[in-house]
Amino acid sequence: MWCVARLEFSRLFLSPFAWVMLALVQFLLAYLFLSHIDYFAQIQGQISAIPGAPGVTELVIAPLLNNAALVLLMIAPFITMRAFADEHRNHSLPLLISAPLSASQIVFGKYIAYLGFFLLQLVLIALMPLSLIAGSAIDLYQLSAGMIGLVLLVASFVAAGIYLSSLTTQPIIAAVMTFCLLFLLWIIDFAAASASAGEVNWLGWLSLLGHFQPLLAGQISSVDLSFFVLFCVVFLLLTIRRLDAARLS
Repeated sequence: MWCVARLEFSRLFLSPFAWVMLALVQFLLAYLFLSHIDYFAQIQGQISAIPGAPGVTELVIAPLLNNAALVLLMIAPFITMRAFADEHRNHSLPLLISAPLSASQIVFGKYIAYLGFFLLQLVLIALMPLSLIAGSAIDLYQLSAGMIGLVLLVASFVAAGIYLSSLTTQPIIAAVMTFCLLFLLWIIDFAAASASAGEVNWLGWLSLLGHFQPLLAGQISSVDLSFFVLFCVVFLLLTIRRLDAARLS
């Protein structure tokens, strides 16, 4: 499993695509980060006299992490689209599944590799809010909860992405299917507001945004953590079943 993960992780950085994605995400989020700081500096004098007014954590860090979640949702399909679709297209999947490895070892190896890419991205993102410690007081608990939410969110993105990549031979089709699924699960919480009372709980429970927002606000709940873990487990098991079916055929 670790050999598969190491090989897949190195393959990601052999092409300039992964480097370009890292640079673009950092550039975009850095611009938004500086914009939030500028906005906070403009209104700081007006809100300083208000009791219980939001601080730099609520007005700078939380919006940054929310923007990071949206940006990662958009790039995740294009990172994970080659996980198995390339193996299908290059006719190397029979060689892979004939190796002395179980389907779970192959799937978890690829999952760890792609998750490692996003964890590297999150480390770079975390450096931006942490840099504010030098000039202001921030809520480290809320920041930690928000970063935990981002980690669970990208873990879910990767799990869904590699499963949908295993269903097709074309990476771009895998990317489109992954984006559609993730975007649907992101906005389904808005549909819950206009649904009937019997449907609200189901739609709200399926929403990625609905489980990420409490973590972003510093509220760590076992319900939200369990949702993300279950989400990842379901899609990883589906990918393993798909690979087992390919091996049997």
